[in-house]
Amino acid sequence: MPTAQYEPWMRRALEIARMMPDPGAEDPPVGAVIYDRDGKEIAAAHHDRARTGDPTAYAEILALRQAGQVLGTWRMEGCTLVTTLEPGTMSAGALVLARLPRLVIGSWDRYNGAVSSLWDLVRDRRLNHRVEVIPEVLMVDTDTLLNTYLDTPQTS
Repeated sequence: MPTAQYEPWMRRALEIARMMPDPGAEDPPVGAVIYDRDGKEIAAAHHDRARTGDPTAYAEILALRQAGQVLGTWRMEGCTLVTTLEPGTMSAGALVLARLPRLVIGSWDRYNGAVSSLWDLVRDRRLNHRVEVIPEVLMVDTDTLLNTYLDTPQTS
């Protein structure tokens, strides 16, 4: 599966992750970017739960909200979401419900991953939509950014 075409997009997601004010024990440095069918960036966000106190302020969820406003619809038809860390159950479920066709992942989340590590929610045949997954794009870079956080077991 060729992944080189997604590397510039993952570099952008890494840039967004590095913009987090204070990544730490509560929120890993995760960035997510959504591109439309023409490859134009339409949304970008990083995890923001710790700062906002919002339990749904995951990078992917925030990016989906922005993209919905830009597109004027909840359907992410033709879009690609690029994220530095494998989404968990809430974000993975939102990707399915948003009808997102493609997900590009940097690192696997062995504690909460819902795309392959613990569950495979986005490709579950029982659901009404399945997401194409492009894994391990710039994984060395995303692992390096996330390494300290991922080496600490998470309870949330």
